[in-house]
Amino acid sequence: MENTNAINSFEIPAHDLDRAQHFYENIFDLKFHRMEMPGSGMDMVGFPTGVNNGKVGGAIVKSPFHTPNADGCVLYLNGNPDLSAVLDRVHSHGGTIVMPKTKIADDIGFMAMFMDTEGNRIALHSQS
Repeated sequence: MENTNAINSFEIPAHDLDRAQHFYENIFDLKFHRMEMPGSGMDMVGFPTGVNNGKVGGAIVKSPFHTPNADGCVLYLNGNPDLSAVLDRVHSHGGTIVMPKTKIADDIGFMAMFMDTEGNRIALHSQS
């Protein structure tokens, strides 16, 4: 996997796509966009990555194949420059903080975890 990302894309499951979109738009202070997936049985809201330019993109997804849960893989979203700004908005938009901002190491930065409105455990990472 030389010169490639270990992850190409990610999907965060949702029971209620509008509620999930509202939550993530508000905690990250970004506007997400609806994605058309005709015939797939999937409704998606994309993270605003523009034309990816080699960067990892992702979406919030509602489908029969996606079930929100707190016990699966842990997805770390970018909380730079300081994940506190995102974490400070989690509770007021219906989420729950399950791990406060925690220092990993001087050269790695900080992490935190929260439960979103759909029941997913999601993590944040930032350098400060």
